[in-house]
Amino acid sequence: MKTITEISALRQQIKIWKQSGLTVAFVPTMGNLHQGHFSLVEKAKTVADKVVASIFINPMQFSANEDLDSYPRTLDQDQQGLKALGTDLLFTPTPGIIYPKGLDAQSFVEVPGVSEGHCAGTRPDHFRGVSTVVCKLFNLVQPDIACFGEKDFQQLQVIRTMVEDLSMPIEIIGVSTKREDSGLAKSSRNGYLTAEQKDIAKVLYASLQRTHKALVAGDRDYTSLIKSAKNTLSEAGLKPDYFNICNKADLKIAAPDCNSFVILAAAFLGSVRLIDNIQVDINDLV
Repeated sequence: MKTITEISALRQQIKIWKQSGLTVAFVPTMGNLHQGHFSLVEKAKTVADKVVASIFINPMQFSANEDLDSYPRTLDQDQQGLKALGTDLLFTPTPGIIYPKGLDAQSFVEVPGVSEGHCAGTRPDHFRGVSTVVCKLFNLVQPDIACFGEKDFQQLQVIRTMVEDLSMPIEIIGVSTKREDSGLAKSSRNGYLTAEQKDIAKVLYASLQRTHKALVAGDRDYTSLIKSAKNTLSEAGLKPDYFNICNKADLKIAAPDCNSFVILAAAFLGSVRLIDNIQVDINDLV
């Protein structure tokens, strides 16, 4: 596996592959990799000739109250994991390479609609930072396919919308969430949890499952379902951020006749903010 930091070297390698008629799949990450990330690489290897991963801790997507400096940096360990999977190239640019003019002078990409609400309620500039850096990385890597985890479902929809709106010739593949045996979604944030907190955190997915079951059974009293879920989270020791029953396509609050849902949830456990979701496609169950 090659590890490349400079844009010119990245472009040269991509050019060689493209001239040889090879397809490229891309997995962008912020490092501190776990099985969820590795499952994206495994998927990428099945859909393209070459796989490029990136590790870049993107300062533009951190809010003012979030500590960029404390974000885990585990490059050596991440490299070993990616190499073991047969990743062809790892791109590890610095902020100075991605944002040479600095953040204040950087052009940005904003995706309306799906970037609003949910996680954006407490992280108002987050998705502008995500869409900007992913757009730039897409321009650098020129992938045919890019793989993203479904755990960050709003992020996935933001990227899908950006690619569609800007006519980017890239297929976006969503990869199912990897979970602990308890049901807790695998996340870099889980490393901040104690064993006791991890036992509490499993209530988040359990609440999503109960709401999923109610929707499948025909319950459309969204207000009651949301109130019940939030009460369950609070009673377990979690602090709900949001719990929303949405239309899967546009992430707007679901209408009574909706048949394709995504239930989006976020909650704090101590200082750790956990997110998760579950999809409900009623037509697929008929």
